[in-house]
Amino acid sequence: MLRCDLPFRQLRPHGPPPRGSAERDQLGLRHAVEAMRQEVRGRVFLGGHSYGGRQSSMLVTSQPALVDALLSLSYPLHPPKRPTELRTAHFPEIRTPALFVHGTRDDFGTIEELAAALQLILGRTQLLPIQGAGHELMTARNRDELLKIVIEAFAETSAV
Repeated sequence: MLRCDLPFRQLRPHGPPPRGSAERDQLGLRHAVEAMRQEVRGRVFLGGHSYGGRQSSMLVTSQPALVDALLSLSYPLHPPKRPTELRTAHFPEIRTPALFVHGTRDDFGTIEELAAALQLILGRTQLLPIQGAGHELMTARNRDELLKIVIEAFAETSAV
């Protein structure tokens, strides 16, 4: 597993990504995948938490064969309390199998909203709700359990 910080995070350790950073961040993700392909044989998954998952999903629309599957942790479906501002315009272009892991108390979209949005994706998808989790999804208390759940979901399902 390779964990990397997006270029915006490398320049700005705290706070949200600045406007206009998406292209640079997607390039950073592409470079991370290329680095992984140099190190491992077999399947490569790309994903991220919130904005990182969103940028990963946008990247695979232009390069569907880049990775074998997509992992989105707490996809930011819409800004909190603004459910009409959906961030799904690229969803119909996603062909890469995808696993969406989402907390049942996430302010960036309910499980029902995300399930409806996933219907826009033509590739195979799976939604894995995490009971009681908010947008942070992974906490010090549930880290090991969450990692186990995600690994099992990838291993056991033919959807991704």
